[in-house]
Amino acid sequence: MLESVIRGDESDRGLLTLLYQGLDDATVARRLGVSHRTVQRRVQRIMSDLGVSGRFALGAKAQELGLIPDITPSPNSRGGRTG
Repeated sequence: MLESVIRGDESDRGLLTLLYQGLDDATVARRLGVSHRTVQRRVQRIMSDLGVSGRFALGAKAQELGLIPDITPSPNSRGGRTG
């Protein structure tokens, strides 16, 4: 299973990218056209495959492995406003 995640199964990459953008499970489910429970199960499977225990660790590991793009916050995103 780890190999499929590292190779970057497109559906897993899409799910990880949406989570990394800060979307909740319900919104991710709607965007992917699957059930909320399916998203939860897939997240748990990916976390298990990558050997992490928590969504923060999942995001860090996925980025480390190059599974999600480097997303630079937009000027309108939370935090980082100056002036």
